[in-house]
Amino acid sequence: MKVRIIVAMGLLALLTVSIWAQQGGTKAGAAGAPMISASGVAAMEGKQPRDKNSLGQQMLKLGSYNINMEHRVMGQAAAVHEKEAELFYVIDGSATIVTGGKLVDEKRTNEANLTGSSIQGGVSKKISKGDWVLVPEGVPHQIPNVDGAITVMSLHLPR
Repeated sequence: MKVRIIVAMGLLALLTVSIWAQQGGTKAGAAGAPMISASGVAAMEGKQPRDKNSLGQQMLKLGSYNINMEHRVMGQAAAVHEKEAELFYVIDGSATIVTGGKLVDEKRTNEANLTGSSIQGGVSKKISKGDWVLVPEGVPHQIPNVDGAITVMSLHLPR
């Protein structure tokens, strides 16, 4: 448990420094930092549909960084983000995530993303409340199986 907390705090510190560096540091007179409270997250989670996936509910935004809530009750297609990493934090629930390997039935969705029906040769891991997953840019990933429902925070980290 201590290791998880240390890793989580390290990731948050790294993310904070990364955002600060890319934004050119704090400027005089800059607006306050964006924030969402625990009760705000709980309220968003409570509004998620019980019978379908709900993706891209914005939690916070700072420049090119968007933190979204994703709620899933069923698996989804596999994806590759060619120009950004993706960080997931499991708010509630559990599922299986597959990372690595190769996309099956690969299709281009836009200039920076690919999708596929599944992943061949990836590594499956069970994830649940409190877990963090950092998917490097260019790595296939998919949540093919959900145990009832899972709600995650998703942060895309552009280069």
